[in-house]
Amino acid sequence: MRKQKKQNLKNKRFKKKIILLFSGIILVLFGLFIFNKILVYTNRDKIYSIDYALIVEAEKKRNEAEIQAILNKMTIEEKVAQLFIITPEALSKDEEITTATKFTQENLEKYPVGGLIYFSKNIETPNQIRTMISKTQEYSIDSIGIPMFISIDEEGGTVSRLASNKNFDVKSFGNLNGIKTPQDAYTLGDTIGKYLKDYGFNLNYAPIADVFTNPENIVVKYRAFSSDPNIVADYVAEEIKGLRDNQIITTLKHFPGHGNTTNDSHDGYVFTKKTIEELRACEFIPFEKGIAEGAQIVMMAHISVPNVIGDSTPSSFSPVMIQGILRKELGFEGVIITDALNMGAISNKFSSSEASFKAINAGVDLLLMPANFEKAYDGLLEAVNNGEISQERINESVTRILKLKKEMLDW
Repeated sequence: MRKQKKQNLKNKRFKKKIILLFSGIILVLFGLFIFNKILVYTNRDKIYSIDYALIVEAEKKRNEAEIQAILNKMTIEEKVAQLFIITPEALSKDEEITTATKFTQENLEKYPVGGLIYFSKNIETPNQIRTMISKTQEYSIDSIGIPMFISIDEEGGTVSRLASNKNFDVKSFGNLNGIKTPQDAYTLGDTIGKYLKDYGFNLNYAPIADVFTNPENIVVKYRAFSSDPNIVADYVAEEIKGLRDNQIITTLKHFPGHGNTTNDSHDGYVFTKKTIEELRACEFIPFEKGIAEGAQIVMMAHISVPNVIGDSTPSSFSPVMIQGILRKELGFEGVIITDALNMGAISNKFSSSEASFKAINAGVDLLLMPANFEKAYDGLLEAVNNGEISQERINESVTRILKLKKEMLDW
């Protein structure tokens, strides 16, 4: 009886060992199976990443080849015209444009400009602005095969061409120093981006990257997010995201920073006493973050920075500020545009042809609203034809412009 019990106990222990052995084998095999799957998927991820990188590189080369082909077919007159963003009135020589006519079409064939900027006087109703933009864009495509930048100052605060029009049911955000969180800043960009896209705009002169550090400043007092550069940087980045999510091209302005000045560059000469170290510690911070977030355009202010460059040259004409600091130090590779060239800081001292020459020669890509477009265009064309500005320099800017249009305008 005892022997039988011992034998039964041995049998149970043996069975238990066998079960444990098989369980262990099964667990090992299962672990190897899972590990193998992880390796397989990891390898697949690696292969996928490599393939994706190759696809991206191939697409980049294809776009570059297409842009080069377009560039090769363009006349020098067409290339120079692409460097300008002007008002509809400057194009059609009229006091107030609210429709796109055959006259608009004829002038675009003569001057196939890079883009147009619309102001409150051009905007009446949603249907009117949609129709005008659609027709104008159609004329540009028909004349040169290249779409235009259709631009506007829609900052969301005191400068809002659409939100200030009672015929447009869009949200008005009031003074931008009322934006209190990054989420609010994203909502600002997203809201503006949605209605700009709906009406046909593709480029917004926003966000404001200025830091309001001078209480006497009258230019950006209600347009800047904050007097803290880090808060401005965070909000700028979020607004860019909101605009970008709606396919709207963003413009950081006004480099190197308008928040420490006292005068208004709309009226005349404006300067800041700040050194390069002081600018790096404050004004540059929002621009750096905006560039890192993917802002496609930076607007050069007509602000002089004598303690940086040694003279009173406006930043918009300064190779040091444009090529040395914005391009090389801050690493910006996108499109650089001037602030409006009809502003007093420029027009009081320079002719339209001089201003356009100086800006392009300094490294700017786009010329915004010269006081006299035809004289600016003719002067720049003459400078290229007589060798004062090389065709290579013009091609450099036109390539950047075409690249941005390829990327953002469904072209």
